[in-house]
Amino acid sequence: MKINYLYAFVLFFLISSCTEEGSERTSFDINVDGKVIQTHLSELSKDYYEGRMPFSTGEERTVAYIESEFKKMGLEPANEGSYIQSVPLVEINSTPDEKMLIRKGNKNLEFDLNTDFMIHTERQANRVDLKDSELVFCGFGINSKEFDWNDYEGMDLKGKTAVVLVNDPGFGGEDESFFKGNTMTYFGRWTYKYEEADRMGLAGLIIIHETASAGYPWYVVQSSWSGEQLGLKRDPNKLDCGIKGWIHLDAAKELFEFAGLDLGEQIRASRKKGFKPVAMNASITAGVNAVYREDVSKNVVGMIKGANQPEEYVIYTAHWDHIGISQAENGDSIYNGALDNASGTATVMAIAKAMVEAPQLPDRSVVFLMVTAEEQGLLGSEYYVENPIFPIASTVCNLNMDGVNPHGRMKDVTIVGYGQSEMDDYAEAVAKTQDRYILADQEPEKGYFFRSDHFNFAKVGIPPLYAEGAYDHRAKGKSYALKQKEIYNKNNYHRPSDEYIESEWDIDGMLEDAQLYYDVGLNIANSKDWPEWKEGSEFSRKVKN
Repeated sequence: MKINYLYAFVLFFLISSCTEEGSERTSFDINVDGKVIQTHLSELSKDYYEGRMPFSTGEERTVAYIESEFKKMGLEPANEGSYIQSVPLVEINSTPDEKMLIRKGNKNLEFDLNTDFMIHTERQANRVDLKDSELVFCGFGINSKEFDWNDYEGMDLKGKTAVVLVNDPGFGGEDESFFKGNTMTYFGRWTYKYEEADRMGLAGLIIIHETASAGYPWYVVQSSWSGEQLGLKRDPNKLDCGIKGWIHLDAAKELFEFAGLDLGEQIRASRKKGFKPVAMNASITAGVNAVYREDVSKNVVGMIKGANQPEEYVIYTAHWDHIGISQAENGDSIYNGALDNASGTATVMAIAKAMVEAPQLPDRSVVFLMVTAEEQGLLGSEYYVENPIFPIASTVCNLNMDGVNPHGRMKDVTIVGYGQSEMDDYAEAVAKTQDRYILADQEPEKGYFFRSDHFNFAKVGIPPLYAEGAYDHRAKGKSYALKQKEIYNKNNYHRPSDEYIESEWDIDGMLEDAQLYYDVGLNIANSKDWPEWKEGSEFSRKVKN
């Protein structure tokens, strides 16, 4: 790998020469314009866009706005003369029964929807039922050759309902070599557990929610798994796991006690190699009414065609969607998603405008891909990598922005998935020009590497960058930065209160991150290097260049 150190040095010199010796630089909008970020951020987080839910009027307005702005700034349409990539999805509106019934012998136990459990179906069917389906505790619900681990081994589970833990066995332990210690692997994500339930032929899958292990509180489960859910189109004749969902930790304790089991003991046992499924000697009855429809959502994609290596591509991504209109809080039912992810969309759009207006074209082509349905399981980016506009083997890297720092300038650049690829090194080279240092993800147990669109690029071998200033505020320190993140996660994440209030947002940090992303992308676009995966990463390029 060859980093354009000369470019980084010149940039650092220009920045330094504009400040007095020993003073901090106060203006860093060298290329990216902060007013452009604010304009797009303010617009996309308005009530007019109705929370930007796919398949809604909000989607139509959002896509029209982004497409119009791409045209205005001079990006070329990237998909055979169009800015649109159609993404065929299925929308399923599940209405679960208000009660979940657990039966053991002649005794019954009831749980309440929303308070105790959340369930849905991904089947294209009007009604899906679990009727006295046998319950089995299956540890973490992991079947992995990589870790020589199978929580389903030794029992025929077809037609049964598995109860599993969120995260993976390494979480909370002291051995960083066991799985990945407190760093969540993909096997700890609910998406994997749902996929494995389909492969196992389960009738139902219930994940036990625990805030620290999941990385978010119960209300996120409530808001994210109620109402319409989207998925990529499936074969409607294939009967995958019919009922999927979550149970609150308190309800899970009650369930295990009812079944004559101690949840704590079972958790401890499930962390040990050789764990086998445990029959709970109880059954579950639950059901879902569903209304479904097939429709098409949209990715929006524009590009700058490269001057010298136009058939090699650097791809920026951000997801334009949020979760629309849902349960009201304090009289507000519109989930505006200002931080998540009007901020990322606005920032990537500002980067695109800056690159279009640069005095010369980059050597490689640079693509700006705004994807749909991230909140529904990274669906827009999944569809893109399965149906790429540009060949995967010709895609050099991905730079993804999702939830960009609104709290002011930071000393750190925190890289989610640090140590995975050489993208770390490109980010560090630019960070030094901003007098910043690199941090590894400070909350690896929450699995953020698997929770945004860069992950789908990683799965097909394209090294991504997913980073932001987050944990060390330049003026107010680390405790202030951490407190701001905690406040957002507790009060605003996936809630109607995630709104853009100009007087409460300090976009200087957002702008500094935008400049870093601009420089990293441009450095790679103007080189002949191919960032590679580092030794020890579970990812690799599928095709060597």
